[in-house]
Amino acid sequence: MLQSRIICEAASWRAELKMKQNNTIKIRRKRIRIPAAAGRIYIVISLIVALFPIYWMINTSFKTEYEIYAKTPTLYPHTFTLDAYKYLLGETNFLNSMKNSLVVAAAVSLFSIMVAYPVAYTLARVKFKGRKVFSKAILFMYLLPTSVLYIPLYMLLAKLHLTNSIWGLAVIYPTFTLPYISWILIPHIADISRELEEAAEVDGCTRLQTMYRIVFPLAVPGIASTAIFTFAMCWGEYLYALVNLTSVDAQTFPVVISGLIFGDMPAWNQLMAAAVLAGIPIIIIYMLASSTLVGGRTAGGVKG
Repeated sequence: MLQSRIICEAASWRAELKMKQNNTIKIRRKRIRIPAAAGRIYIVISLIVALFPIYWMINTSFKTEYEIYAKTPTLYPHTFTLDAYKYLLGETNFLNSMKNSLVVAAAVSLFSIMVAYPVAYTLARVKFKGRKVFSKAILFMYLLPTSVLYIPLYMLLAKLHLTNSIWGLAVIYPTFTLPYISWILIPHIADISRELEEAAEVDGCTRLQTMYRIVFPLAVPGIASTAIFTFAMCWGEYLYALVNLTSVDAQTFPVVISGLIFGDMPAWNQLMAAAVLAGIPIIIIYMLASSTLVGGRTAGGVKG
């Protein structure tokens, strides 16, 4: 009797314990579902907040001025028109200004990568006296306000006879792109395993060969992302272009866009149309370079 009683109590205790465990699991599942749903709602709201200005820009570019300045805003153009795009492409120097911006941004980005990569590699890999001071100096150069350099750089371009020329901008822009690229590439290069370089040196590679044949291909994702940001910095730069360019044929597109603003009622459809057209090259460049913006290319390159 005593043995059977003990067995029954043990069975009831196990059943009660199992029931409590099931209830705990259900409570945990309920607790997990609420944060997951809240997270999805937060993501949706964040996407709407982030994408709505872009939608509004595109939406406004197809509206008439009468609809833009109406008392009640409209979420879509009631009268769809391409007048703003026709005016930009036919009555202004916008296409030529985009070509000027493209030439300057591409040339400066390529030159900056060529110069800044060896600097970043040296600071990340080579140990020498004053390396930390030199690294901080690069950061401080990037943080230097651009307004401080307007007059000295303009005087420099005047002596070089490059004022009112897009190549004058190509001389100015590296003053802020070189420090930026050098500083950003240092951690990208530092993350690459040193064992790969040591193996290359054992195989007879020189420091220069190791830098370009081993490290450079592995640092391509970081270099590509940095190059895109550098291109975007030069592409949308306005103040240096405004100070140094006065000829219509030499102006970049931010200067042309600023010329569309006059009077108390600017043509917002033309401004938004210009912004839409100006954003297309950046999107295309990002799409073309997206395949290289993938890290982890050194995974499995070194045996543990």
